[in-house]
Amino acid sequence: MLLAIDAGNTNTVFALFDGAVMRGVWRSDTKAQRTGDEYAVFLHALMQEKGLDPKDITAAILGSVVPEANFNLVKLCREHFGCELRCVGTADIDPGIQILLDRPEEIGADRIINAVGGLAGHKPPLLIVDFGTATTFDVVDGDGNYIGGVIAPGIQLSLRALHMAAAKLPRIDVAPSKRVIGKNTQEAVQSGIYWGYVGLIDGLITRIKAEHGQPMTVLATGGLAALFRSVLPAIQHHDPDLTLKGLRLLHERNCD
Repeated sequence: MLLAIDAGNTNTVFALFDGAVMRGVWRSDTKAQRTGDEYAVFLHALMQEKGLDPKDITAAILGSVVPEANFNLVKLCREHFGCELRCVGTADIDPGIQILLDRPEEIGADRIINAVGGLAGHKPPLLIVDFGTATTFDVVDGDGNYIGGVIAPGIQLSLRALHMAAAKLPRIDVAPSKRVIGKNTQEAVQSGIYWGYVGLIDGLITRIKAEHGQPMTVLATGGLAALFRSVLPAIQHHDPDLTLKGLRLLHERNCD
């Protein structure tokens, strides 16, 4: 079985694949200092709950935007699963798509992986919106080339910054507000965050599509995508596991 690891700025997600079938998904907060042994205790217990045997792991692949976390994830796979961890963004992994950027080496592994995952299920051109620590918009042209995108502050990041910079503003959960005009401070913050991001996302989708000049399929992924899908008609498909599926495909194409 394949262990796919998506190490993001906020969470690290582990998925176990048996062929194309995802047998389990587990999340941990991302901490660079967490050791391979600590990851192993966490994963072994959760796998056994599902009746999965860690000894069945024969390969592992990593997509990481947190380089400081990579060392301990490599040790996890080498010492506890007996396999070498292959990393997207290194010479070991050919993404199979052209990265048409001024500095291709700067692109985050997650954005390449999302493009690969999107192309597996949808005909390009594609626009992929990822609701992560940053809200990213990635564009794949009609020939399947990655041609660029947009990076905006993520929703939770904006909430934390607002709370830290304004002492009187409360922490809130991200949720749709019943009305745009808030009748108290909490409602006003909730409206500003939720409907403000709806406006940001809808506006950027509109501008990206106009600049690209061709009809595009719009996909959404990431932890908060489900909260926004129903109020953003421009988003045609929602796939919460897009990044993990992209990792599996990259392993299949490069390592099998």
